[in-house]
Amino acid sequence: MAKIAPQLPIEVDSETGVWTSDALPMLYVPRHFFVNNHMGIEEVLGADAYAEILYKAGYKSAWHWCEKEAECHGLEGVAVFEHYMKRLSQRGWGLFKIQDIDLDKGIASVKLEHSAFVYVYGKVGRKVDYMFTGWFAGAMDQILEARGSKIRTVAEQVYGGSEEGHDDGLFVVKPL
Repeated sequence: MAKIAPQLPIEVDSETGVWTSDALPMLYVPRHFFVNNHMGIEEVLGADAYAEILYKAGYKSAWHWCEKEAECHGLEGVAVFEHYMKRLSQRGWGLFKIQDIDLDKGIASVKLEHSAFVYVYGKVGRKVDYMFTGWFAGAMDQILEARGSKIRTVAEQVYGGSEEGHDDGLFVVKPL
């Protein structure tokens, strides 16, 4: 396995220590730190309740990210979704691969390989990548709104690499 330098722009403010990539401030934390916090919250709230909270927060965050990145790079339509999947992959969450996308129908499917969550959880017989689910609908809806579409979507995880019989995850986006 070859090692490469990060493929996204990173700037650090010398006075504040704030990291920025493209148009947005970022945090750089070890995977074990983030996932251990995630697991701790899940243990207290339960996976279903935590997934619901993360869906809403992730939806809002993805909408904001796509809006800012589209402005920063002059992107629109499918190019925004592709850029989002590329940047998520470059930031270590896993490798997000668009299987299909149709903005006119408000649908998409995304394969997730090498999930940061699956690396820590392992095969536990249930989906553990639920943090990502709202991201896909939030991204899709921001793109749809920007092109004047009234379609709004919902996303769901079909399966995950943490489940028996699967080495990767699959997410689908469909109209409400």
